[in-house]
Amino acid sequence: MSSTPNVSDVTSDGAAWLASAGAYPRSTLALWEERPDAPVVLPCGSAFDVVSVPTVFGRRMLDRMWDEGPGSGPVAEFRGRMLLFAAPGTAQRLPSLLEWEEWSARGRQGGRTVAVPPLLCHGAGDAVTVPALTGASPRSGSRWLVAPDTRLPWLPGPEILLWAAVRAARAAVRISIFPSADQDANVYDVSRRR
Repeated sequence: MSSTPNVSDVTSDGAAWLASAGAYPRSTLALWEERPDAPVVLPCGSAFDVVSVPTVFGRRMLDRMWDEGPGSGPVAEFRGRMLLFAAPGTAQRLPSLLEWEEWSARGRQGGRTVAVPPLLCHGAGDAVTVPALTGASPRSGSRWLVAPDTRLPWLPGPEILLWAAVRAARAAVRISIFPSADQDANVYDVSRRR
């Protein structure tokens, strides 16, 4: 059972932090005050970077971060992907760390690579759509899984996200010492025997 928190509403301090990423924070806050159900596009690179991962793999990463590691920063879901908010500079560094890890994983695991799906890293010069401050937005397909709640939230750096991605990928790899089953064989469920 995962201990990932389930916080879906952004606090006023969290909204102030998000708005600080834009060129006009007061305008963003005024928009949210008038329409708290409106998603907003914010630039990356100053207050945060964002790493976008497929939802199922993102859930595995979050489970690792909360069960075995330091936890996560804010996390949103947007159109079938998870947006992991990370420390500025992560988008620039994480791809090279992943490339190195895949190379070293091949050497350790006899030619097999650990299956980390493509991670989209958004940093300086990029922008992302962040969910509305409250609840889920069915129109945009976005919601907060771990909403920002302070003016200075802790944000994972590239090393922590690398660690979580590699552990999530390794946990998904199933290795069996038994040969694959004969596809034409009859298989019976013996667990229901009396």
